[in-house]
Amino acid sequence: MIDRVAVKRALLSVSDKSGLVEFGRFLAGAGVEILSTGGTAKTLADAGVPVREVADYTGFPEMLDGRVKTLHPKIHGGLLGVRDNPEHAMSMKDYDIGGIDLIVVNLYPFEATVARGADLATCIENIDIGGPAMIRSAAKNHRFVTVITDPADYVAVQAEMSANDSSTGFALRQKLAAKAYARTGAYDAAISAWFAGDVLGESFADRLVLAGEKLQDLRYGENPHQAAAVYRRGVTNEPGIVGARQLQGKELSYNNINDTDAAFELISEFDPAVPAIAIIKHANPCGVAVGATLLQAYEKALACDPVSAFGGIVAANRPLDAAAARAITEIFTEVVVAPDADPEAIAIFAAKKNLRLLLTGGLRDATKPGVTVKTVAGGLLVQTRDSGRVTRNDLKVVTKRQPSEAELNDLLFAFRVGKHVKSNAIVYVKDGATVGIGAGQMSRVDSARIAARKAEDAAATVGGTPLTQGSVVASDAFFPFADGLLAAAAAGATAVIQPGGSMRDDEVIKAADEAGLAMVFTGMRHFRH
Repeated sequence: MIDRVAVKRALLSVSDKSGLVEFGRFLAGAGVEILSTGGTAKTLADAGVPVREVADYTGFPEMLDGRVKTLHPKIHGGLLGVRDNPEHAMSMKDYDIGGIDLIVVNLYPFEATVARGADLATCIENIDIGGPAMIRSAAKNHRFVTVITDPADYVAVQAEMSANDSSTGFALRQKLAAKAYARTGAYDAAISAWFAGDVLGESFADRLVLAGEKLQDLRYGENPHQAAAVYRRGVTNEPGIVGARQLQGKELSYNNINDTDAAFELISEFDPAVPAIAIIKHANPCGVAVGATLLQAYEKALACDPVSAFGGIVAANRPLDAAAARAITEIFTEVVVAPDADPEAIAIFAAKKNLRLLLTGGLRDATKPGVTVKTVAGGLLVQTRDSGRVTRNDLKVVTKRQPSEAELNDLLFAFRVGKHVKSNAIVYVKDGATVGIGAGQMSRVDSARIAARKAEDAAATVGGTPLTQGSVVASDAFFPFADGLLAAAAAGATAVIQPGGSMRDDEVIKAADEAGLAMVFTGMRHFRH
């Protein structure tokens, strides 16, 4: 196995020109002949770096608006030629093909072009052809060729060449080749996803290709014996947890990221015009409320389940202010996430060095379509995102008693929260705040009872009456029997919102009427597993 290969000729052709001139100067100083194209060649030449145009080297001009410039035997022969193969060496000599020992190529910014909403023709023009071809050629022949696809790798290559008479070692070339194939794979995945979704309007293409860029390795996964990492998928302008600005606190763990994403998804359901707070624990809400201020919303959310809120995630739907920050920091909180925060709030959080503060720059569009992916043994489960939202016009009153205006507002609030509670989900709400949440039970009646008990526990801490008295209740799916509804009535609920659709709907409606409840059907369920 050949280890060290001297770099005598390099080809540089990049769209991202950060660090280009400095690296070009280094190569020229090491006596490396530099070939280049178009804007890259001009940037180097303008900086005084000796450079030879590819068209001059191949004897074939760039043509078709630059679409054909590096697709030439003198380029790909120089990249693919196996230097210790006598037949290859003879062919290269016969056709005057010189070896290319290093290439620096990063691709047309297709992902960024799509992310900024460019039209079809512009997106297609930003599909790179020659770049991926050269990268793959060089990566295949990494026994002899060094391939750089990321400006961040200039430093490592420069250090190795400086320490080893302008040569690179096999270990580095192999590592860079793996990175190069990952880059072209991700690039093709982005093009494939765009074509299927944006061009053809297909939710599910015949072949699913997923790609991501690793942001960091995490300390461990859900448990210490599991390894984990976090990746960013493509280029997007949409706010989210991946890509949020962390102002302070320890490194986020796998569970932190998972729970904070659940909080961010939930809080994005609420219009920033009305202050809202969500408190999450183990990916389930333990308190959600709206209020006249963020402080009021936080106090109402915390009152739902102050025990579970300890060590939880707090999400706000608008920039955090000092009053809310002071209240949030009164108990131990793992992560606080919001679109932004004012300077006074940031200073208050800074006093809690272990608290992580994430600023996303905005909320995601909760009604925007998308897909979710889950691994299963031997494959993947892919579905469209649950972007469904129930409005008043969707509601069908099925009981003798009509819900009041106040009950209607709370019913819609409860159903929106229930969308983000693990099924079976029961959510009690009163005056724009959750007052009891039952999540993830095998029986819906158990969820109703657990939520009521949590309300009783919360009331006991302040010596009051459980807030489920006079509340409304939401169920993420239909009541299969009347027992779950009767449990809610026993807890003090006066109105019910549920999808409907059970074989025993008539029995459940009858029970609601006998209990004097108002009940509405939505026609839409929100299972969350």
